[in-house]
Amino acid sequence: MLHDTLRADARALSDDIITLRRAIHAEPELGLETPKTLAKVRAALADLPLEWREGGSCTGAVATLKGTGSAAADPRRVLLRGDMDALPMEEATGLPFASRLAGRMHACGHDTHTAMLAGAARLLSSKRHEFSGEVHFMFQPGEEGFHGARHMIDDGLLDPLPDAAFALHIMPNSRHGTLASRSGPLMAAADQLEISVNGKGGHASMPHDAADPVPVAAEIITALQSLVTRHFNAADAVVITITQMEAGTAHNVIADSVKLKGTMRSLSPANRASLHQSVARLAEHIAAAHGISAEVTITPGFPVTINDPRAIALGAKVVQGQPGGEFVELPAPIMGAEDFAYVLEQVPGAMFFLGVAEEGTDWQHCCGIHSNRMMVDESALPIGTAFLAGCALRFLESGWEG
Repeated sequence: MLHDTLRADARALSDDIITLRRAIHAEPELGLETPKTLAKVRAALADLPLEWREGGSCTGAVATLKGTGSAAADPRRVLLRGDMDALPMEEATGLPFASRLAGRMHACGHDTHTAMLAGAARLLSSKRHEFSGEVHFMFQPGEEGFHGARHMIDDGLLDPLPDAAFALHIMPNSRHGTLASRSGPLMAAADQLEISVNGKGGHASMPHDAADPVPVAAEIITALQSLVTRHFNAADAVVITITQMEAGTAHNVIADSVKLKGTMRSLSPANRASLHQSVARLAEHIAAAHGISAEVTITPGFPVTINDPRAIALGAKVVQGQPGGEFVELPAPIMGAEDFAYVLEQVPGAMFFLGVAEEGTDWQHCCGIHSNRMMVDESALPIGTAFLAGCALRFLESGWEG
């Protein structure tokens, strides 16, 4: 098998992977426009036989590698994805290559995802004479709430659609080198919720002459928690969290309105649709019962990330076929969200997590993703590169039977 030496081959690329990761980390970019990051990637891979395509709505790009091995009767296409954007937060790691830009940090590991994917492109390029078919390397901006994958799909960068797709996400508070995932729902759909409770303001000493929206808003918040526990099966989790409540201008003034903002998470398309309807009905009817009104605005976010069981089985075989590989089946989904879900809506595949806590540490107490003190043990990155390359090779060789 081609996969036996992948970890050793990837370790030989460690300096390249780490150098690229640090360069990206020091100059983070936000949202859908990551031109400097993409330029770093293209420069690092300039000597490889890749065909590049870029879109018009963002700085996303897909590099295609064509195998030159014995032609297969029905050559396969596989996609590997890495995201490129950072978060709007101040870094506090003290690393020598920490962000040079105020208020920006790679606190979700996208710098590592991009570097591992670039490493996989180099590793697979060195083996292109050993396989047929195509590997598409998807370098994606705008994962942090900007729907970058959807933009790239709309730009036609994934056309014709590949036969399988794989992505990797680091976990700084998971055991070093461990790969983990699960079949079915892996991560939740995430929608933004805003409720405007509209009453009639007045003097705080005379509430009977006003229509106070504050206690009505409080009742809505409480009722939303009952809605979650009494209308949805706990085995198909739903979460509603109100994170902002805005009202009033002074201690003796009853506000005209209250603004509630929060997030809604769900693990199935059916519950997601039901949740939208139920929240609107609940807020509007509670307000009406008190003689005032409520307006509900739901801004759709990422869909549910659903892994194909065949892709999980393939990924597990890749891990177990490499020396020292450890695969863990997650017992339950994670209620965070991920826009690789847009790809998995159209292409069978899966996302996996790679533990990057420092080897030998109390990994469960390390800072997690989105912490401004998040640290990565870079010696784990070649493991991710080898895994991505292994998934591509196994699928190109054997399809879902691999």
